[in-house]
Amino acid sequence: MLYRTLKRMIERGNTEGMAEKLDIFFAANKLTEAQYVELSGLLTPAQAEVAE
Repeated sequence: MLYRTLKRMIERGNTEGMAEKLDIFFAANKLTEAQYVELSGLLTPAQAEVAE
């Protein structure tokens, strides 16, 4: 459920502070490595758009 919520937030553009949240959830074993990698990958393009 957490994974789906985070994914939806990223897709809607709610990415402020998301990288830190993903790190914390992964460190606390709330996300699997595969989920962490996928969400981080989704987040990277969003951050690049904000920087432009």
